[in-house]
Amino acid sequence: QVQLVESGGGLVQPGGSLRLSCAASGIKFNITRTRWYRQAPGKQRELVAAITSGGNTNYADSVKGRFTVSRDNAKNTVYLQMNSLKPEDTAVYYCYAIYMGYQYWGQGTQVNVSS
Repeated sequence: QVQLVESGGGLVQPGGSLRLSCAASGIKFNITRTRWYRQAPGKQRELVAAITSGGNTNYADSVKGRFTVSRDNAKNTVYLQMNSLKPEDTAVYYCYAIYMGYQYWGQGTQVNVSS
């Protein structure tokens, strides 16, 4: 059974940092395409960052230079390092993976950026 479990969300002040983790079971992240999405209240879910099986990354313009996606193959975990957080980064963040032609979502982790 495939399971993606996010963690690391919380409340942080503007300008602060958080690191989200997405731990996988049932799949190997090093042969998947993995993405981080987020959804703010009243808004559509949007792509934040992605990492391919080869380690190539790309980011939404709104987070370029502030967020970094990475992967630890030994731990089968994907991370999203978020720096210089802004109130508009407040959202539920979801991990998403495409593996063997199937799509998988995590349950989400809440990030609140507020003073």
